[in-house]
Amino acid sequence: MPEGLTLEAPRIEDGTAIWRIARDSGTLDLNSSYSYLLWCRDFAATSVVARNAQGKPVGFVTGYLRPQRPRTLVVWQVAVDRAWRGRGLAAALLDGLTARVAEQSDIHNVETTITPDNTASNRLFTSFAERHGAPVEREVLFDGGLFPDGGHEPEVLYRIGPLAAST
Repeated sequence: MPEGLTLEAPRIEDGTAIWRIARDSGTLDLNSSYSYLLWCRDFAATSVVARNAQGKPVGFVTGYLRPQRPRTLVVWQVAVDRAWRGRGLAAALLDGLTARVAEQSDIHNVETTITPDNTASNRLFTSFAERHGAPVEREVLFDGGLFPDGGHEPEVLYRIGPLAAST
């Protein structure tokens, strides 16, 4: 964890900063600003923000428990403000969130989707699996042709788990 940062559950007022970080990431599919406000309200228990010394969000992970598999944490988005990249913050956010949710909900698995061209996310989740002694299964969840806006890469589902008991 980079020095001077803290991890916390997001608050509704963090939605604006989270939206900006997602927008500026250059890789995430940007959702409406309204959806980030709702996410901070309805999924705060399964999401996390990193705050700098002034309390400003500089990174986040949004997630939810999968309704059909409540022991599975689905990671929706991970992003870090450009000024904080390259310091291991994304890994710290993911580890911190997973540990907190595991204490509350006894999760055993993590799922996420990643497009084939997103090398940083591929590395993040592969190294997460290694740190937690978990295998990774990959399969195409949504073919690119399913997206109505065209030109979307396929979304590859990463199933990570079962996680080691130390999570």
